[in-house]
Amino acid sequence: MAKAPVLTPQADDFPRWYQDLINKAELADNGPVRGTMVIRPYGYGLWERMQQDMDLRIKEAGAQNAYFPLFIPQSYLTREAEHVEGFAPELAVVTHAGGKELEEPIVVRPTSETIINEYFSKWVQSYRDLPLLINQWANVVRWELRPRLFLRTTEFLWQEGHTAHATYEDARDYASRIQREVYADFMTNVLAMDVVLGRKTAKERFAGAINTLTLEGMMGDGKALQLGTSHELGQNFAKAFHTQYLSKDGAQEHVWQTSWGSTTRMIGALVMMHGDDNGLRVPPRLAHVQVVVLAIKGDDEVVAKVREIGDRLKAAGLRVVVDDRTDTPFGRRAVDWELKGVPVRVEIGPRDLEAGTAMLARRIPGGKSPVALDSLAELLPAVLEEDQAQLLRESRERRESRTVDVATLEEAAEAAATGWARIPWADLGPEGEAKLAEQGVSVRCLVGKDGGVPDADDAPGTLAIVARAY
Repeated sequence: MAKAPVLTPQADDFPRWYQDLINKAELADNGPVRGTMVIRPYGYGLWERMQQDMDLRIKEAGAQNAYFPLFIPQSYLTREAEHVEGFAPELAVVTHAGGKELEEPIVVRPTSETIINEYFSKWVQSYRDLPLLINQWANVVRWELRPRLFLRTTEFLWQEGHTAHATYEDARDYASRIQREVYADFMTNVLAMDVVLGRKTAKERFAGAINTLTLEGMMGDGKALQLGTSHELGQNFAKAFHTQYLSKDGAQEHVWQTSWGSTTRMIGALVMMHGDDNGLRVPPRLAHVQVVVLAIKGDDEVVAKVREIGDRLKAAGLRVVVDDRTDTPFGRRAVDWELKGVPVRVEIGPRDLEAGTAMLARRIPGGKSPVALDSLAELLPAVLEEDQAQLLRESRERRESRTVDVATLEEAAEAAATGWARIPWADLGPEGEAKLAEQGVSVRCLVGKDGGVPDADDAPGTLAIVARAY
């Protein structure tokens, strides 16, 4: 009999493959409350690396980290009508605490525009206080009806930036800077994800914003996933919370604002964009374990050499784990590391030791080859960079090969069954967008004919990217 596959093949059932991989690669488990998740150490290690890299980029853009409360008075949300209407179905509301009914219900943070504006209105007095650039790393709660680990959970982790500016132009430019310099650069150069930068339609815009910039990625099954957003809030929240400053001319002016966020959803995207039937494939620049050095057998000399090689590779600046658990069969350990997507395995046994070599297994392109033990520290950095580039290339080739230009709504819906479609926004428009939505297809973003981000929905030559989405 043929041996059963470790994972459900992608071609048979992509959603089942995804759930299998999350479980068997030990990324996460379902939490005790529907829609919540427990992020396991290997999965959290990926999030920590994402945090560290993005946090540096956010700070380079001038923002400082702060923290605001998890609990928000319900009255804060009602001050901006469009905002509260947009989030109302997703809110978790606390009505009792300390054994008593609360005088005012408390909302568990779905996002922090309202509570942060309460404090911005205190902190901003003069044009000298601007721009005010704040970021926080936190958890948020949005009550999900159809949860899926990492992609849509009732509670998830994220960063959310909130800024106040003296002018519309300054706020607009900063929102664009975050989209390009923080999110796009990180996703492309660290996560090896080909992403499309665009602007959301009015229907898809963040509740309370005047413009939403987005980054969309194509997953392995051709569906789209929103990977990050940067919003121009205009003066909507400033007027609701009386966030004003004294201008150089001595006049009281409302500030212009932005907010922007990215979440643990990026781990789900990592799985669906780079994973294959053997498991996850982690981009080397992201991987918290770039190299695992495995002892094939429990020979004392082999174990000693494995540890020595591990120390040598760590000294060369690589992120390394030594696996000398020889009481567990080698085959099982190799499969486990393959499932976890560690970019490189260095396998050493008695025969390798005699020959002065190791077997180098590369997860991303696949395949094994013998290499000299003494050359590993010099060889592996270049190998990891090659594999990083391959993942990005595969991601880009998938999107380009599965995106088609169409002229009608019917053609767009048909193309969305297997990939993405591009259609002139002037031909589709809000009416066509609504008809596509009836078929489970959405306009992911609007892009310029040159591939850039248009300045307005009705900019000449604007194209709509149409797809099914997670």
